[in-house]
Amino acid sequence: MGISRPQKSSNGVPTRWVYLFCIASFFLGVLVVNRFWDFPDPAKMDDEASSLKKDQITADHPTVNCEKQETAVRAGDILSRVSQTHDVIMTLDKTISSLEMQLASARAAKVINEDGSPMVTKSGTEHLKERAKVFFVMGIITAFSSRKRRDSIRETWMPKGEELKRLETEKGIIIRFVIGHSASPGGVLDRAIEAEDDQHKDFLRLNHVEGYHELSSKTQIYFSTAVAKWDADFYIKVDDDVHINLGMVGSTLARHRSKPRVYIGCMKSGPVLAQTGVKYHEPEYWKFGEEGNKYFRHATGQIYAISKDLATYISVNRHILHRYANEDVSLGSWFIGLDVEHIDDRSLCCGTAPDCEWKAQAGNPCAASFDWSCSGICKSVERMEEVHQRCGEGGGAIWHTSF
Repeated sequence: MGISRPQKSSNGVPTRWVYLFCIASFFLGVLVVNRFWDFPDPAKMDDEASSLKKDQITADHPTVNCEKQETAVRAGDILSRVSQTHDVIMTLDKTISSLEMQLASARAAKVINEDGSPMVTKSGTEHLKERAKVFFVMGIITAFSSRKRRDSIRETWMPKGEELKRLETEKGIIIRFVIGHSASPGGVLDRAIEAEDDQHKDFLRLNHVEGYHELSSKTQIYFSTAVAKWDADFYIKVDDDVHINLGMVGSTLARHRSKPRVYIGCMKSGPVLAQTGVKYHEPEYWKFGEEGNKYFRHATGQIYAISKDLATYISVNRHILHRYANEDVSLGSWFIGLDVEHIDDRSLCCGTAPDCEWKAQAGNPCAASFDWSCSGICKSVERMEEVHQRCGEGGGAIWHTSF
């Protein structure tokens, strides 16, 4: 019977020496641990012999670092588990955030139902239906005296009739003129709005008494009402003398769709006006420091958009949110202490022609256009058609734009 030769590992070292060396390394590790904890170290009494033996083994056989190989495997496994844990935590965080917002929305709807619907209904007994899921809601703030402004918008950039319904079903875009009621509900002004709404079906009525100095309150009620009625990714406020390119607005918002708390507009920081009798006078100017100070950054009031979480926040806390004299300042103040991303998008505040034309030729078409000198399009009733012809994106743009 022949004598079998010892098996060798891949690097030529006999397998039994590998096993012996690993066992020796294990016991050596135990001794090191014992020394660290001040346990007696038997190897210390024969240090020179151990050193010579180790040198002899190292000289006769190549070194196999078992501990290093095992450590590398353990490290890779740990990194994999850390990555998996991180993914699970992120998923849970998103789920919790979503549940929190659903809870806040439910609470807001409950409070609205208890306090009385914020919407004016003909019967006064209609209840809020289940909210429809949409892309964005655009509320055009208007007044009783602005019938001609509304008509100029209907004839230019805002779809009407069946096209308005199609925009809702195919694109998830809701557009409404936003108005409250007069100081004497049911009067001639309210009846005129009801007749106009019967014709066009494009109003959102608020439980709010109309008045120029009540714009902050109207804006607050608008967002609360819109959140209660539609489950949208974004809610937009627009003045009724601004030109809008809906396709560009949709493309702009789509870039920020994954962000939970965004506030989009043309950010500014105007002076706090302490002088009485001037336009935009701030009665609470003293809260902003010394005379001559500026406001915090906030979006200009002609047009801005906020994400669902922020609109829900306004709805839930509307009874305790402070309102300043200027509506755009009020809105900015509601977010200044929150974890909100302010996005300064200058496509939302282009000038009228030739400014909008130059930007379109440069590859930066405008989402909204108006004249800064008038805080809207100057003489918008007469000029909206001209602005639409020169600044508009084309009637088919909204239908060919993917969001």
